[in-house]
Amino acid sequence: MTGDVDSTLDDAAAVFDTARRRLFGIAYRMLGSTAEAEDVVQETWVRWQTTDRSVVVNPQAFLTTTATRLAINVLQSARSRRETYVGPWLPEPVDTSADPTLGAERAEALDVALLMLLERLTPTERAAYVLREAFDYAYPDIARIVGVSPTATRQLVSRARKHLVAEPRNTVSGPERRALLDAFLAAARVGDVERLEQLLAENVVSRADSNGTAKHVARVAVMGRHKVARVLSSFADIFWAGITTRPIVVNGEEGMAMERDGELIGVLTVVASGDGLHELNWQLNPDKVAPFRRGLEARATPEGSD
Repeated sequence: MTGDVDSTLDDAAAVFDTARRRLFGIAYRMLGSTAEAEDVVQETWVRWQTTDRSVVVNPQAFLTTTATRLAINVLQSARSRRETYVGPWLPEPVDTSADPTLGAERAEALDVALLMLLERLTPTERAAYVLREAFDYAYPDIARIVGVSPTATRQLVSRARKHLVAEPRNTVSGPERRALLDAFLAAARVGDVERLEQLLAENVVSRADSNGTAKHVARVAVMGRHKVARVLSSFADIFWAGITTRPIVVNGEEGMAMERDGELIGVLTVVASGDGLHELNWQLNPDKVAPFRRGLEARATPEGSD
């Protein structure tokens, strides 16, 4: 009897393992937090482990539906928790160059700027958009997952797209993007207001997420070319003291690591176009930076070393 139970659980684990990466990818895109996404995946496993699997016709559909609905519940409670957050909230960065089990069929709905835009959507709109745009689920399948009609599902995705389509998106990549980032950092370090204004788009917004832990950053989003340039200049001497930077891959896009004494203390991601830098997203929250730092350190440690 014990052997039969063990075999059944082994089968359940095998099915779940085939879905784990996709479930994490869905949950992370909805929540913007690796810790919360992992919690959703773990709770999905618990429910899969304890359900009567003999009556489940489509295990993958069951797992996706469970994880998505759990993530919707987390989103609904997270919005009230963020009311007490100090300063701007940004998604937790992930090192996609190391394949952090995001399970993406494509990179849609993964970059930091778009995750920020998704914050404007209702939890159900966000779920429908992620399932459709990032994982290419059919509308009838999404309808069953989120519990609305196929017609309503199309409306959810359409509304989500309309919310997002007018916002600036990255249109500069490769050497041009690197040159723009390098020029920006050089100007920011010395507080060169005139040069900063040349590099920033007119409608630029700068957000620094530290949950109140960083002393020398603005605790509100700063908007507009002139204001952002002057705020960056006013903090330059203190903020950049002892900090070095290097390019890294963050959420599928090139960003910049900020390090002090060889330890990652922050991550900068941007939205860039031919008009300059539209968004500066400074992730400085130690709790959000720590998992990214540990991943970088693990990759830098030779296998088998202490």
